[in-house]
Amino acid sequence: MKICMIGAGYVGLVSAACFSDFGWTVTCVDKDQARLAEMKAGRSPIYEPGLEALMDRNIKAGRLLFTDDLGPAVAEADVVFLAVGTPMRRGDGYADLSYVFTAVEEAAPHLRGFTVVTTKSTVPVGTSREIERRLKAKRPDADVAVCSNPEFLREGSAIQDFTHPDRVLVGADDVRAREVMGRLYKPLALRGSPVMFVERESAELAKYAANAFLALKISFINEIADLCENLGADVQEVASAIGKDRRIGDKFLHPGPGYGGSCFPKDVSALIRTAREAKSPVSIIEQVERVNHERKLAMAIRIVEAAGGSVRNKTIAVLGLTFKPNTDDMRDAPSLVIVPMLQERGATVRACDPQGRRHAEPLLPGVVWCESANEAAQGADVLVIVTEWNEFRALDLEDLKGRMAGKTIVDLRNVFDPEIARDLGLTYSGIGRGHRGQGTSQVAAATSNDAQSALSAK
Repeated sequence: MKICMIGAGYVGLVSAACFSDFGWTVTCVDKDQARLAEMKAGRSPIYEPGLEALMDRNIKAGRLLFTDDLGPAVAEADVVFLAVGTPMRRGDGYADLSYVFTAVEEAAPHLRGFTVVTTKSTVPVGTSREIERRLKAKRPDADVAVCSNPEFLREGSAIQDFTHPDRVLVGADDVRAREVMGRLYKPLALRGSPVMFVERESAELAKYAANAFLALKISFINEIADLCENLGADVQEVASAIGKDRRIGDKFLHPGPGYGGSCFPKDVSALIRTAREAKSPVSIIEQVERVNHERKLAMAIRIVEAAGGSVRNKTIAVLGLTFKPNTDDMRDAPSLVIVPMLQERGATVRACDPQGRRHAEPLLPGVVWCESANEAAQGADVLVIVTEWNEFRALDLEDLKGRMAGKTIVDLRNVFDPEIARDLGLTYSGIGRGHRGQGTSQVAAATSNDAQSALSAK
């Protein structure tokens, strides 16, 4: 089977590499010449554990190809995937489908024989039918079926998610398309992964609904964390207790500074706009979006409060900038709100991230960049954990204390043990850890009030 992957970004490249490892021949089409040169050489332009080894193996086997020539790749393909960006549209928060429709217009003239065209990008409900309409208008003679095949990949574990999925979801109305997509995913079906065939609208909506629900779980546990601080409970104990309930599950019940990344913010926003247009508002999801925005503001204020009420002329060491560990993705990362707020209040920020600097540096002017956590901590009045990279968990707190000018740690990911920190004479502030994490009701109230003030000022 031959596959054409239009778009070699995060979703497109990971999917292409995994499909080629199934034995299929995959041609990735991208217009960025610098990215193409990197990928042809077996280098990934994104950081994803295991991806370069997967690419290298299949490039050498001749199954993974890269080109900027769309025509031959589309003409030879049994399946054409649309894996281009669908960013949040400026002004209204809706998904920008311009890249999707441009790809459709450019691919249409080259379709040969029966071809399945399927969206891999996250697209609003009804997009597959609009693609079908445009293809028929452009190529009424083409023998084509349009499907929706959303991805459910987590950055940092995308290869595992692709090769061992909870489910593969295919929205397809055409019988022949279902047969082709069934063959495409047969290697996964043979391993016991369910391949679900549904209506196209159901597949499109399921992707948004899944991300919105996960975003809801994150916002829920963040609010429970604040309640724990006021009541003297420990959110990690609470999360562990409710997570053992099979109806709830323990995934995404980790408190922190709010969600970010390439999916949740834009997909939550797009779902809200879609629901409004359908005159069926999703008030719970609207609240999730608001709570998440306020959360990032509140975390910056929490750091200011932990520093004694002011960070002016103080040095803040920030460990971790990407929206999550094991990725270099900075899209909507909480650090993009927290760091500028600290700088605006007069702080000097020293930062390090194992993979994020390349993308973070142009987004965070004025930051002092360090190669390690120890270097960032040198002379710092306050040390803040923003992203829970594993290497931060192994840091020697006694050594950090010796490097710091101050004694305050604000752990926005609950990486450290508060008792060990306090035994060393450090002032420790965690998230939702009640008396153990020194998250007092006074601090919680202050962060809430100041976050509201920050929102009003914007």
